[in-house]
Amino acid sequence: MIDIAILRENPELVKENMKKKFQDDKLDIVDQAVELDKAYRNSLTRASELRALRNKLSKEIGQFMREGKKEEAEANKAKVNEMATELKEHEELEAKLEPQLNELMMKIPNFIDETVPLGKDDSQNVEIEKYGDPFVPAYEIPYHADILAKLSGLDKDASGRTSGNGFYYLMGDIARLTSAMISYARDFMIDKGFTYCIPPFMIRSDVVTGVMSFAEMDAMMYKIEGEDLYLIGTSEHSMIGKFKDQIVKEEDLPITMTSYSPCFRKEVGAHGIEERGIYRVHQFEKQEMVVLCKPEEAMEWYNKMWSYTVELFRNLDIPVRTLECCSGDLADLKVKSCDVEAWSPRQQKYFEVGSCSTLGDAQARRLGIRTKGDQGTYYVATLNNTVLSSTRALIAFIENNYNEDGSINIPEVLRPYMGNKDLIK
Repeated sequence: MIDIAILRENPELVKENMKKKFQDDKLDIVDQAVELDKAYRNSLTRASELRALRNKLSKEIGQFMREGKKEEAEANKAKVNEMATELKEHEELEAKLEPQLNELMMKIPNFIDETVPLGKDDSQNVEIEKYGDPFVPAYEIPYHADILAKLSGLDKDASGRTSGNGFYYLMGDIARLTSAMISYARDFMIDKGFTYCIPPFMIRSDVVTGVMSFAEMDAMMYKIEGEDLYLIGTSEHSMIGKFKDQIVKEEDLPITMTSYSPCFRKEVGAHGIEERGIYRVHQFEKQEMVVLCKPEEAMEWYNKMWSYTVELFRNLDIPVRTLECCSGDLADLKVKSCDVEAWSPRQQKYFEVGSCSTLGDAQARRLGIRTKGDQGTYYVATLNNTVLSSTRALIAFIENNYNEDGSINIPEVLRPYMGNKDLIK
């Protein structure tokens, strides 16, 4: 949600930003919001005038009665009664227009950073930098589901019987490896000075609409039937929601947190659910990082955050690259975003394992998260970034540490979490 003052002062600037995101079909929303805002403010102003006049006339009634001026008092009473009807009409109009205006404002995308490359979709995202040398071994690397099954680590037939497509059982050393990576990611972020959190795994609808766009919500979130609760798609949702309607102390900024959670996603869209593997599934685990900071510090934290994910994957002996998301690939609340992609020696290409985003004060405006300092009260900036997503990290890990005999190397940083094993056979 953008500052409505910008919409009032320069609606063409808002439209220009929408055009950069190739959302020309939504331009009429700006005009609708401008007109609705005018009507709402006119009603507010008139209602305020009526209340002030009512108070003035009411005081005069008392004065007239004390002075014995009954006719004048009765005339004022008649005026007050007449005004009550008009005031009620405006109050009802305000109650009707305010949610309509808020809904429109939530559909207007956030302003993108000037450094974001222009492009229609993810095919026009721009590679920033590679870290580590991508390699292709002389021997064949099987499909990840086949590697996991051969190590007795994956059972999708059983999960199909219990839960349907998009779920899985991880077992034995593979299940332990997944937990080891999550635990290492947790400790890695704690060592970076982040506070470890385990949040609620369900949140209310007013938190959902505060952290994401309506389109994302429909495509991702599972709703609990009969309750105002949704299963989280990422712990960022709970972690930002933690500060809903709060004024945090400016001296406490930045607030840096790393959170663990299972994640649940419908995965509605063109990609669909992967039949055999675990790349795109309904359920996985994730270690996340979330930052609340002053707006002027947001870009500095953005660059720190994605660099932490790069460092972690390099510690796991996985080559990665960073990819700048173009304007058309940015979700509506995002100011700037980049993906971290891991090298797949089997496919001989990179694939997404994490995403880092700065959202300006968009989420804070929706959720009422503010801070107070020498310059008054203002909205904080929020950022989020994937530290490690269990299933995609597992795919990248086994492919980049796979040996010709079918065993998997365990890098030094994970061995303390794996009973000091250096190999999975």
